[in-house]
Amino acid sequence: MMRKSMLFLGFLLAFLALALPGTQGKTIPRCEMVKILRRNGFEGFVGKTVADWMCLIKYESSYDTKAYNNNGPSRDYGIFQINSKYWCNDGRTAGAKNACHISCSKLQDDNIEDDIQCAKKIAQEARGLTPWYGWKNHCQGRNLSSFVKGC
Repeated sequence: MMRKSMLFLGFLLAFLALALPGTQGKTIPRCEMVKILRRNGFEGFVGKTVADWMCLIKYESSYDTKAYNNNGPSRDYGIFQINSKYWCNDGRTAGAKNACHISCSKLQDDNIEDDIQCAKKIAQEARGLTPWYGWKNHCQGRNLSSFVKGC
């Protein structure tokens, strides 16, 4: 009897995980991400290419919309790894500015429209991609054509 109950519980949990809409985030395939960036005007935005943005996303989040990184006093959220000290509100970061006027948890769902708006605001204010260490350390000044090849 216990075995049947556990089996039923397992099926129930699997069903609920599939039934809950957009809560778990997703990993966006490379060429799909290229299309999203092109569609949203990233080519030439702040003088950078879609390849720059793709490299940034690869090294910041591995294209994972639910990515999260703890930096000690602040945290980074979502596909662009947007920081809670300056750009979003996680309700936990002391002295947070929330310049994008968004809850950090919204940056971890599979709808990246709000992430895109905030990332563009960050890049515009910085006049480039220097706020992202993933881009500075792995992408800046390199040939990035492989990030968009075949897309």
